[in-house]
Amino acid sequence: MRRFEKCINENDLALGRELISEKASFATPVSPEPLHGAEGYLSVVSLMRLSFPDVHWKLEDMVADEKTVAVRWTCTGTFTGTAPFADVEPNGRSFSTSVMNFYVFDEDGKIVDDIAATGIAGILQGISGSAEAMSILP
Repeated sequence: MRRFEKCINENDLALGRELISEKASFATPVSPEPLHGAEGYLSVVSLMRLSFPDVHWKLEDMVADEKTVAVRWTCTGTFTGTAPFADVEPNGRSFSTSVMNFYVFDEDGKIVDDIAATGIAGILQGISGSAEAMSILP
């Protein structure tokens, strides 16, 4: 998971291919269809960087069993990019939010699934500056 933290923070496709199965399928709000493999997973990171060029994930805690790892991340960023996020235009505001993810691994030790708790609410609250931002969630 420490190598995965490096992978997403550096958007490192070569490392992603080592850690994420090409058979992995990820559901995401940025695509109506699931995204696949390291390319699909890191495409979401690339999209986030369009809005938050300094987006950063810090692994805070993790718990594991034989095939699943639960991770609590702190995700931070500044809304200084060129792309809107959830219909909010870039405004220079910063966010810091706690996010939970559950990673499922295959028999080769590669990630095959990422089940994410909703972290978008914390991002929206940070970039809008108010709890009312929650009302723009679908």
